[in-house]
Amino acid sequence: MKNLKSSLAILITSSFLILFISSSIRHLLYQSNALDLGWFDQGVYLISQNQTPIISFVDFHILGDHAALILYPIALFYKIYPSVYWLLAIQALALSLGALPIYQLSLQAGLRKQLAFTLSIVYLLYPLIFNVNLFDFHPDVIAVPALLWAVLAARCNSLLGFMIAILVVLFSKAIFSLTVAAMGLWLLIFEKKRLYGSIAIIMGVAWFILSTQVIIPMLTGTDAAVEMADNRYSYLGNSIGEIIKNIFLNPHLILGKIFTLANLEYIILLLFPVIWGLSPRHLKPLLGAAPTLLLNLITDYSPQKNLTTQYSLTVIPFLFIAVIATLAAGKGWLKKTKYILLWSLIAFIALAKYGYFGSIYLTKLDTWTATKEAVSLINTSGGVLTNSAIAPHLTHRPLIKLAIQGSETLDLKQFDHILLNQRHSGWSSSPELIQEFLKRLQEMPEFKPTYQKDEVFLYQKS
Repeated sequence: MKNLKSSLAILITSSFLILFISSSIRHLLYQSNALDLGWFDQGVYLISQNQTPIISFVDFHILGDHAALILYPIALFYKIYPSVYWLLAIQALALSLGALPIYQLSLQAGLRKQLAFTLSIVYLLYPLIFNVNLFDFHPDVIAVPALLWAVLAARCNSLLGFMIAILVVLFSKAIFSLTVAAMGLWLLIFEKKRLYGSIAIIMGVAWFILSTQVIIPMLTGTDAAVEMADNRYSYLGNSIGEIIKNIFLNPHLILGKIFTLANLEYIILLLFPVIWGLSPRHLKPLLGAAPTLLLNLITDYSPQKNLTTQYSLTVIPFLFIAVIATLAAGKGWLKKTKYILLWSLIAFIALAKYGYFGSIYLTKLDTWTATKEAVSLINTSGGVLTNSAIAPHLTHRPLIKLAIQGSETLDLKQFDHILLNQRHSGWSSSPELIQEFLKRLQEMPEFKPTYQKDEVFLYQKS
């Protein structure tokens, strides 16, 4: 037992280092983006500086996005030293720590220690864990170990631990209130945990109402449907109330959206890494994942249907709880640890995006030196206009905007520095758009060119 605990600690530490180093290299190669790494970095930085965290990309309070209160305690790390690498480290740690409650839940279910340890490895090899770590930063990742801890706490009758875990999940993202409520229903009906199930349902529903109907509208000036639906569910209605009503009263609206080839592919990708450990009789834990799955299935927004983005993260805890239940009942296609590990390794090789480091992550090497030198010349906290990929390196300031479609009419005089990469214009931009900005700058005597190399241009206001 002692050796396995040591091995588990080594496993989690190794995973943390691999994930953190991978996301850091991606960031250093200018492959991260304003949305979302720059977004959260600016917000957390401003919180740490006791400034109102207005995200200048959209000009509203960071809590108006997903009511993610978890960002406030995260900002304490920025008080030690403000660095975007805190976010990458926290993300890598949160994803890696999920292996610990997986191990403990496995032992609690009666699985032998070696199999419990194997499931921790399977969790870390689940492709979405690696892939989402490379997708900038999202506080969603913190909910993964928190949901597992919540289930463990409920089964151990630890009320305080359960409530803390629930609060961490709720404060990670407003929409997770639906996941918490669904988990509560599962605990109430199938786990016979009436107190814990009732608490989860009440807290989930209460936070959903408070966050979507009070906090988000107050900070954005819009209905919470803009944040929750973001035009991805507009066919269901123009408000949260209409969407919920139509889901239950007009199911024909969503049936045509559910039964599609894209959704079939999504479900296959989601289940393939652990399909060997699933049994129809032991899928009850997936009730907790129902809100996430439903939202992903009924949208036309393709990023919600793959294993590279954060939208499926809250499925993982319940998927593994179902696997544990299946193995505890002596079911499952594979029972020997060597075959389980082989299957997981094959799934990782097939679906994890490690290959990006030898392909798309190297596409900006030809301007890497020039970009790095230009960024180092911006040594004030004045306003900046720049490309999306450069922005996360400059978000420790109240004002930063993106040279993207829709920004053509920006008043350039509000900026102290304008840094543009014309060769690699990036997300929602184009070389032609960058050229238009450069033409405007050449006609403005208050801006002086201070750096130019490899189609990277830096202008500074006199």
